[in-house]
Amino acid sequence: MRTPLAWITAILISLPLASHAQDGRSTLEAAATALGAGGLKSLEYSGSGVHFALGQSASPGQPWPRFNVKSFTRSVDYETASLRDEIVRTQAEHPPRGGGMQPVRGEQRQSFHLSGDHAWNVMGSAAIPAPITLADRQMQLWTTPHGVVKAALAGNATVQGRVIAFAVPGRMTVRAALNDQNLVERVEATIPHAVLGDLPVEVTYADYRDFGGVKFPTRIRQAAGGFPTLDLTVTDVKPNAAVDIQAPDGVRQATAPYARVATQMVADGVWYLTGGSHHSVVIEMKDHLIVVEGPLNDERALAVIAEARGLAPGKPIRHVVASHHHFDHSGGLRAFAGEGVAVIAHETDRAFFERALAAPATIRPDHLARSGRKPVVEAVRDRRVLTDGARTVEIHPIAGNAHADGLLMVYLPREKLLVEADVFTPPPAGTPPPMPPSPFTVQFAATLKRLNLDVARLLPLHGRSVPIADLHGAVGHGH
Repeated sequence: MRTPLAWITAILISLPLASHAQDGRSTLEAAATALGAGGLKSLEYSGSGVHFALGQSASPGQPWPRFNVKSFTRSVDYETASLRDEIVRTQAEHPPRGGGMQPVRGEQRQSFHLSGDHAWNVMGSAAIPAPITLADRQMQLWTTPHGVVKAALAGNATVQGRVIAFAVPGRMTVRAALNDQNLVERVEATIPHAVLGDLPVEVTYADYRDFGGVKFPTRIRQAAGGFPTLDLTVTDVKPNAAVDIQAPDGVRQATAPYARVATQMVADGVWYLTGGSHHSVVIEMKDHLIVVEGPLNDERALAVIAEARGLAPGKPIRHVVASHHHFDHSGGLRAFAGEGVAVIAHETDRAFFERALAAPATIRPDHLARSGRKPVVEAVRDRRVLTDGARTVEIHPIAGNAHADGLLMVYLPREKLLVEADVFTPPPAGTPPPMPPSPFTVQFAATLKRLNLDVARLLPLHGRSVPIADLHGAVGHGH
């Protein structure tokens, strides 16, 4: 059975044979010697600093939200292609703006894992499959300074001067620059991304120190999509630390987790599509369908599309309403566009979605890239009403909410149903809502009161459907 390092060797893209010229090989070996990579099988490093929530800005074009990182520990096993990040973070921006699970009250612990082709998160004692993060975590592993050199030595990489380049088909391309001490100082990588098509990532390494014969940077900065994502000061490095990261059986056995769709009819011709972390709503009109939300990625979106078509055979999906631009909520829009479905978004998000849907996906061509279709984005500024004479669908901005400047909610006046994302996520049944309430939830409740919408039931795009009384209880007042 192949080890993961042998696996990456086998699938590294074939590049010109000149890459194996003696001068290129000697450059790689010199880098391995300078880094102390030769006998290095595993590594653990820790530090503190700040990190930023990718794709969670309050408005497109703004930097990602910033969080204080009280502690960051990354464990890497190069022989098993495994990685674990243990992070303790706190709120950094006051008042909070944007997503990333804000507001963070006190300390929040995060635990992210990778083993070969399995990615998962740990929350409490639960291991939750997270295959949507696989490309990023594999890139994080092989763009560490020692990972770059090990991958380049194992595969058919090119070396031009002090620049090392290699690619893993369908997963990543990597270019790394060495400084005059043969240490990796800059890495540029590209990975597939559900929203942006190809996501550029930049990593810089500085202030190397010797840790037990292994050179490692004590300053790591990373950016993605044009904005910073990490600024870490490393204080401790343990070469060949004992690292044992194995995917739990539940993670290994999970197949197509984003394709599981559970459907509940909540009114005649209105269905609540759940079955995962992010939900959608299907609304049947006389001669077509409207879908609210295309989240996560192609897999989820295509499953929602198939379910919607099965609920109302013969009726095309004409529109998908995007609640906002955050990557977890908009990652399926490329799949909808690939099916010829027009995207309705807030005016604030229109230009962003037009660029994102037009972006190439060359690392791993997605449904839109393969379709060859030209995406269509329609904008909502104040309010938009869609009607077929029998059913009315109102699309309202949630103006002034700090979670996102371009938030949209969908209201069905006859059914007294309202669809919203992120501004109110009901806790599990029997669990009291957080106190004090999120400022996003308080503002949302005020918006409903201002608009005087007659809502009987909420269809949140996270969590569960609840009566409107649950929202009033969460913000501490009655109806």
